[in-house]
Amino acid sequence: MAEIDLLVIGAGSGGVACARRAAHYGARVAIAEAGRVGGTCVLRGCVPKKLMYFGAHFREAFRAARGYGWRLGEPMLDFRTLLENRNAEIARLNRVYVEMLERAGVRILHGRARIRAKTAQGFIVEVAGTEILADRVLVAVGARPSLPEIPGIEHAVTSDGLLEEVYPLPRRLAVVGAGYIGVEFASIFRALGSEVTLVYRGELPLRGFDRELRQELAAALGRAGIRLLPGARPERIARNGEACVLETSAGPVEAEMVLLATGRQPIPNTRDLGLEELGIRLAPDGSIPVDLAYRTKVQGLFAVGDCSDHAGHRLDGLHHDLTPVAIAEGRAVAERLFNAKPMTVNYATVPTAVFALPQVASVGLTEDAARAEGRRIKLFKTRFRPMYETLGGGDERILMKLVVDGADDRVLGVHILGGEAAEIIQGFAVALTCRATKAQFDATVALHPTAAEELVTMWRPVEE
Repeated sequence: MAEIDLLVIGAGSGGVACARRAAHYGARVAIAEAGRVGGTCVLRGCVPKKLMYFGAHFREAFRAARGYGWRLGEPMLDFRTLLENRNAEIARLNRVYVEMLERAGVRILHGRARIRAKTAQGFIVEVAGTEILADRVLVAVGARPSLPEIPGIEHAVTSDGLLEEVYPLPRRLAVVGAGYIGVEFASIFRALGSEVTLVYRGELPLRGFDRELRQELAAALGRAGIRLLPGARPERIARNGEACVLETSAGPVEAEMVLLATGRQPIPNTRDLGLEELGIRLAPDGSIPVDLAYRTKVQGLFAVGDCSDHAGHRLDGLHHDLTPVAIAEGRAVAERLFNAKPMTVNYATVPTAVFALPQVASVGLTEDAARAEGRRIKLFKTRFRPMYETLGGGDERILMKLVVDGADDRVLGVHILGGEAAEIIQGFAVALTCRATKAQFDATVALHPTAAEELVTMWRPVEE
């Protein structure tokens, strides 16, 4: 008989969610982690990033406060205090995650795990020199940043360093890559006072989002004073005294710090886990192929999160390498195995947000994606100045857009650029999951005065 019912490899968001849910149903569960418990999102991703985003927002808030009658002295940023307080909160959250697992009865194994063999009795897994016999194994090891192969790359930093270390605020920052991480850090450091250059290969930032939102965001980043270098490739990084010179196809960029933010997706942490020896054939990007129940080709072996191919959905180029997706997948595995409740993740209505200044948030199909499917669509759009800016004196604009199926009136996509976009999109993700129609949006009474009310008051399509 196996020593435990489930061994989870990786104590990030997906692994922890599965372990806790399985233990709740009475399973004997252990979780192996080579580093700190919590994973990328908690330790060096979403959470510390959002704390820095909050810190960056105050400069604009102080400016707007004058229009509302507040008289303030010149605000001063103590950047070191922001970073130290951020790190203290992350350390607290790490302890919280450990305590949650312990309260749930999950055994925590500290060390890197490697699957040695699969026998009739179960999987033999070695963790820090000790062998564990497990009936089932879940791999939830996440992914790591991908880096371009250019000379001088040792002079650059990744988001891991920016979100874990304490360092001086760079006077000039060069950001390579305009996905989630690149756009967010460009926005944050510009708001904190750095001069920022955003270097990216494409025509617009945020590949995969609705094109109109991308155009509006590029304009907003430019208005904020971020220098945009679209269509530029990084070629070389050289140290020049205390600064660096990033050579690009569009010319040199001088900066005290060069951030490489070209994405996590291409490099799942699947090396040396013993998967190939079990007969698992990894995808070209290193991800683990799974079916809709997150099962691999080996019976009893499962994979979720960024290290998996999300049941093939990684291939469609949408936003599936996200923390809530890993959590949902992990819980689905636990429900199926230990509660006899088959569950799958609805990838069609995964909401996503970019915490830039301004925010970008989306759920469902973009206009281009809907047209590519051959749908006859209706578009509803509105642009307006938010009420906050009428006295605040800023130049922010909000863009809201609905993509509607002209055949059955179902709302296929909701896209927002502007303040509180992330908070707004969550509720509309529920509506899309329920397959809401535009007529049902129209029948919903608006909450006034809010920005979100515009999503249920747009009545005239701008394009058939």
